[in-house]
Amino acid sequence: MVKEMRSNVKVCIGIEGTAHTLGVGIATSDGKILANVADSYIPPPGGGIHPAEAARHHTRLMAEVIKRALDVAGISIDDVDMVAFSRGPGMGPCLRTVAIAARTLSMGLGVPLIGVNHIVAHIEIGRLVTGAKDPVTLIVSGGTTAIVAHAKDRYRVFGETLDIAIGNCFDRFAREVGIHDPNSPWPGPMFDKYAERGEKYIELPYTVKGMDLSFSGLLTAAIRAVKEGHRIEDVAYSLQETALAMITEVTERALAHTGKEELLLTGGFARNKRLQEMLRAMTEDRDAKFYVTPREYATDNGAMIAWTGILAYRQGYELKVEDSFVIQRWRVDEVEWKLLDPEAIE
Repeated sequence: MVKEMRSNVKVCIGIEGTAHTLGVGIATSDGKILANVADSYIPPPGGGIHPAEAARHHTRLMAEVIKRALDVAGISIDDVDMVAFSRGPGMGPCLRTVAIAARTLSMGLGVPLIGVNHIVAHIEIGRLVTGAKDPVTLIVSGGTTAIVAHAKDRYRVFGETLDIAIGNCFDRFAREVGIHDPNSPWPGPMFDKYAERGEKYIELPYTVKGMDLSFSGLLTAAIRAVKEGHRIEDVAYSLQETALAMITEVTERALAHTGKEELLLTGGFARNKRLQEMLRAMTEDRDAKFYVTPREYATDNGAMIAWTGILAYRQGYELKVEDSFVIQRWRVDEVEWKLLDPEAIE
């Protein structure tokens, strides 16, 4: 039996675990983030994320990370009014680990259980912390590249990658040509350093198909250019400029098509300074506002699940435990979703 809510201000604990990051956040229905803590599975240097290993990491650290979040928030587990979890999309073993933890908490506390779409959560936490009202959102990360905007009671995809994501494209190039840091599992920072030292632009395939993007052919051509003797720095620079120009073009067309006047950039790859430069120049030309989600909330995190859990609860998305299966390939445009004003939530 679900316990009676104690006050108008509700407290939600959110658990994120779609990939390598286990995050636990605590948010209140008046838009306050009380805690946002995380512990990430670190794969071996030069390797990628192994889903089963990441899931074992999440299982091992779950209780500890939840306790840390409660301590940071300065509340007891009994103060929690609802439990939210990342239901998808993501890596199956990781999603199932998080779902089990969320079900256990929900049943133990007698509070509602909310399944959250990971991509919706990226958008909603960005709206909350930046103040964007109704933006076109560019979500860029290791596993996602998509241009999304709200229309007719759901987030619609106005463009996306047809193959690999932008983060994966740069990471795979770095690994293939041997420029990753042997002491780090993440090749992205080393790629950025090489691209900054590039001096000559080498023509590479620019592949925009309607409103969608394709990076696999671009990646293959870039690797081939290195094998043909071009400086790695020049190829990295050319790969970066070509790929980010493609993204900027499609994003601008989404702004033009929707008529929206705000652009929100989020996801782990949002920290890329060159992408920010291109998008800022584009939005200035269009007299549009440009928002970048702060890194703490742009990467995968528990706060985005907690806050979106509150919004989902307001829209009737409470789950029965027996229906709380994960959805590994849960597209953002499959979720009926009202655009609620965070300042109007009580």
